Amino acid sequence: MAALGWLTPRRRSATARSVLAGEASAEAARKSSQEATEVSESSEAEPEFPVLGDEEAAAFFDLDNTVMQGAALFHFGRGLHKRKFFETRDLAKFAWQQAWFRLAGVEDPEHMQEARDSALSIVKGHRVAELQSIGEEIYDEYMAERIWPGTRALAQAHLDAGQKVWLVTAAPVEIATVIARRLGLTGALGTVAESVDGVYTGKLVGEPLHGPAKAEAVRALASAEDLDLARCAAYSDSHNDIPMLSLVGHPYAINPDTKLRKHARRLDWRLRDYRTGRKAAKVGIPAAAGVGAVAGGTAAAIALHRRRR
Repeated sequence: MAALGWLTPRRRSATARSVLAGEASAEAARKSSQEATEVSESSEAEPEFPVLGDEEAAAFFDLDNTVMQGAALFHFGRGLHKRKFFETRDLAKFAWQQAWFRLAGVEDPEHMQEARDSALSIVKGHRVAELQSIGEEIYDEYMAERIWPGTRALAQAHLDAGQKVWLVTAAPVEIATVIARRLGLTGALGTVAESVDGVYTGKLVGEPLHGPAKAEAVRALASAEDLDLARCAAYSDSHNDIPMLSLVGHPYAINPDTKLRKHARRLDWRLRDYRTGRKAAKVGIPAAAGVGAVAGGTAAAIALHRRRR
């Protein structure tokens, strides 16, 4: 078992690749937002924001073990195996990584790296549109029943108040966007896989949207959309997301691992644990509203990556 001491947030900082991953995810999200707006202009008008119509805030939710039980990448792998994308021995590796995740309640960096490398090799050469379509099917088959009702209710409360809600996850942005749409959320920031002419190359833009990269994605989106992070809320189960949680004025620890629980209690952050039904603390919905846009796609991110060269 790999030592996790080096992952302690106090010792980690955003690298150039983290910044690139964050900016790529934010730009991909904004591009898709503009496209979605054009499509939905004739649909029902968006409700006005409560509390003086605050348009400088957003709500950000981690995905794995915060909104959904287990890891989205594993469930996606199950769906791809069912469709003969790879062999059974590879599924066994995915299963071991998922078992570790569920038993330990934390993200092992070695297992995550192996899962990412496996996923990239599997999708290399496939079309982005193909994986998006398959993602819809996989959500129904493996993910829908694993959504935590408690966290879903928190997100819905934001939506009912006229606030925007984003997923922020290391899962591929295409899959994250499917999940966000099926839950009725605003959109998602996720890991951006490089594609050329709509075909995956087997490489990433920057690095996975994990740890400091998540914070950089939120920061980039906030800058681009003129958001006030002090008015925003963020939710996560993992101490790896302390950089993201620390960015906002309203951090929440949901189903927290041991390190995050201790950190949250020390800083008086709100907590809730849906794994056993117990309430670590009474959680209310923050007054801060949210503004964002529907995320998805990789073309804008690739363009950003090329401009930075």
